[in-house]
Amino acid sequence: MNSSLVSTALPPALAVIMFGLGLSLTAADFTRVLRAPKAVAVALTCQVILLPVVAFGLVKLFDLQPLLAVGMMLLAASPGGATANLFSHLFRGDVALNVTLTAVNSVLCVVTVPLVTNFAIHQFARDEAATLGLQFGKTVQVIAIVLIPVLIGMQVRRRAPDFAAKMDLPVRIASIAILATIVIATMIADRAALSGYLFDVGAITALFCLISLTTGYLVPRAFGIATPQAIASSMEIGVHNSAIAITLAISVLDSSRIAVPAAVYAVLMTPLAALFGTLISRQARALAVP
Repeated sequence: MNSSLVSTALPPALAVIMFGLGLSLTAADFTRVLRAPKAVAVALTCQVILLPVVAFGLVKLFDLQPLLAVGMMLLAASPGGATANLFSHLFRGDVALNVTLTAVNSVLCVVTVPLVTNFAIHQFARDEAATLGLQFGKTVQVIAIVLIPVLIGMQVRRRAPDFAAKMDLPVRIASIAILATIVIATMIADRAALSGYLFDVGAITALFCLISLTTGYLVPRAFGIATPQAIASSMEIGVHNSAIAITLAISVLDSSRIAVPAAVYAVLMTPLAALFGTLISRQARALAVP
């Protein structure tokens, strides 16, 4: 598959995913922060601050190649995906908290993603900083690709709630199909080095996923946050929106190699999140038994 074709197709594909996310959001999802400020603050701190620190430590530990290191940091900065809501529902998490975290993160990421990515580029790929960096023009692209479709989706839901409700399931299915297509296209675009990349980043992405899920659960519990909210936090923090990281890597930063960690993560996170969710939900049920 031609890499330029992949690069051209990714922004509209991501726009569909983010539009679908917007269809599921209302203004109340943002104001809900005021009703559960502690849970939201702890989860956002884990996602925005702790995860990039963890990713940085893992990159140093595994001594990744420069562009793969940038890709790991971009992945760490990416917000939770809509799939997190599904996992939260399956494992009896507080889905309303997931929706709120997704809403807030969708806005925050237009600031945090460029900051973390530029830091990573200057830290690990300084020689290529002039061409890779997310300067003002590229940051505007991030806003256009990520935030504007969400806002349009929210407006559609506000003005045509029946249509939004009818389209919810089809758009969710389409989003999953599009994500799968994005991952496969990314792999094919750089298929010559695929086996090497899997070897290079398979272990680090799996470990990062498990640490993200664990951090998202244990840190809220340590702060006295209820189990359903901790489960929601775990899924939101552990199930990243890989489509954002892949699209920004290929279409904005023009590097398929930077996209590799997110593509591999997208493959691994579903079974790992399912396994982790099963374990913590079983533990929660066991503790609830008198």
